[in-house]
This record gives sequence, C-alpha cells and structure tokens, in this order.
Amino acid sequence: MRTGKFLHQGMLLFFLLALMTLNVAACGDIVDRVEDKSVARATARSTTSPTPTVVKLKPTATPPPLPPTSTPRPSPTPTRTPSIPPTEPAADSTPAPTPTPAPAITDVMMEIPAGAFLLGNDNSEQNEGPAQKMDLPAFSIDAYEISNADFAAFVDATGYQTYREQQNSPQNWRWVFPAGKENNPVVFVTFFDAQAFCQWAGKRLPTEFEWEKAARGPDGFLFPWGNTYDPTMFNGKDSGQRRTLPVGTFPANPYGLFDVAGNVKEWVASAYQAYPGSNYQDPFYNPETRGLRGGGWFDEEAFVTTTNRNGGDPTITANDDIGFRCAKDKE
Repeated sequence: MRTGKFLHQGMLLFFLLALMTLNVAACGDIVDRVEDKSVARATARSTTSPTPTVVKLKPTATPPPLPPTSTPRPSPTPTRTPSIPPTEPAADSTPAPTPTPAPAITDVMMEIPAGAFLLGNDNSEQNEGPAQKMDLPAFSIDAYEISNADFAAFVDATGYQTYREQQNSPQNWRWVFPAGKENNPVVFVTFFDAQAFCQWAGKRLPTEFEWEKAARGPDGFLFPWGNTYDPTMFNGKDSGQRRTLPVGTFPANPYGLFDVAGNVKEWVASAYQAYPGSNYQDPFYNPETRGLRGGGWFDEEAFVTTTNRNGGDPTITANDDIGFRCAKDKE
C-alpha cells in the first residue's frame, strides 16, 4: 500500500514535470516569434527610405561689412570750411528735383563776355572785400561740374591715378561712384587731380575772378538766381538732400551755368590770398594754397553765396564735397 502510494505520487510528479516542460517550450516559441517580429520591423525600417522632412532654417543674418579704414595721411592745410565726415549721410525723404539731362561726356561751355563786373562783397566776411569793379577778357567756362563719367573717360584714356588712389585710400572718387551716379559730380579730387583733367581736355581751371563773374551773372547777383536766399534753388544743407545730386538738377544761372551754388565746392586756379586793396589778413592765406568756390551739399547759406571764398592745400585736400569745372580762353 505504501509502495503503491509512492508510485502513484511519483507518476503524478512526473506528469506535472512533463506538463511544465511543454509550457516552457510553448512560451519560448512565443517569445521567439515576438522577437523575430520585432527584428523584422527593425529591418524594414532600416531598408525602407521614406522621404525625409526638410526643415528650412532661417539663415543667420550677415552683419554689414565694417566701413573701410582710412589710410593715415598728412594733415592738410586747414581750410575755412567746417570739417565734413568723408561719407555721404543717408538721404532724407525730401524728393530730388528732376535734373536737366547732361551729355554722357559733358563738354558744354558757356561764353562769358568781356567787360567789367562787381567782385567781392563789403557786407560779408572781410576776406570777400573790398567790393570793386574788375575787368576781364572774354572766356568760356563749363556749364556743368565735371561728372563721374567725365572723369572716368579721362582715367580710362590715360591711366591716371588720383592722389587718394596713390595713397591706397579706400575713400577715393571710385568709392562714391556706384552704378547710376555717372552724372553726379566727381569728388575726392585734389587741385592737381582737377588740373590734370582740364589739361587732358584741352582746357584749364578758371581763375577766381573768372569763376565769380560767371557765377554772379550779368546782374552781379549774391546768389546764382538772385539776391534772396532760396534753398529750393540749389543742393545745400537746407535743401534736405545731404548728398551729391546729378549735375544740372537745379536751374541754371543767367549765364547758363548749373550748380555754381551747392552740390560741390569747385577748385579754381588762383591762390587763396587777399583781394587787391584789402588789409585783412586771413590766417589761412598762403600763396601755395588754391581757392575753392561755390559751397557744397553740406553747406549753409553763408557758404553758398557767389562771393564766398575758401582755400585748400592743392596736393592733399580732397573731400566728398569738392569737385571742379573747367574754363578756356576765348579762341
């Protein structure tokens, strides 16, 4: 009885062990299938290449380039004109008048008749007096200030380099001559740069007396248009442009000259010295300097009269409001 009981228990134990073994095998098979399916999904992801989503990143803003560093140069003989930064400020919202078209290469000259004219002004700075009559022979003078296109033609024909370019200064006539400014007056030219152009063109710079006679017109006006200040008649500080404008933008004076007030100051051939009969001693008088007339785009009323006088070192004085026009003896 006891042996049979043990046998029966042993068989029961054997049966339970066998059943457990079968369950474990079945579970293992299930686990294997689950793992196989997982690997299959992973393989499918690795072998299938769906179109990626492209994220367009906002480009990083590029900082504006730094302004060019000016090449150090000798200090020029000081002039009476207030210091002007060598960059053209951004224009304000004042619209510019429509210019009178100038030829691509400007060669329009006006003849100024022989005879007397009134030189100087007793009611202004003492370097402008004494007012006196001056007699001059007939001569011709450019109707327009020399433009960028004019100067470029000269450089292309001769290979000429301005003083600023010789000094490797980035602030030279080319720097302020982007596309579209062909008819703006050339700037950053010294007296000798201007003289070289005039000689190439078969002309010369006007004397100071010639310049004033041509600018004042036959009636001897204080301004090219009359005796009353009017900022709408020229390109100066009060005109609101704060930059050069194409030559011929404003009306001509009675002799047919454009921009003899404002736009750019203009080199003349004469030394900056006292007028005949004057006892006034300007500390800047010097037989080596050369005159500047007409005022520029940054100048106020007192500097754009037809009698205002200035001067600069002929070798190194050059700025973004200094240009020139040529003259010629009557043939």
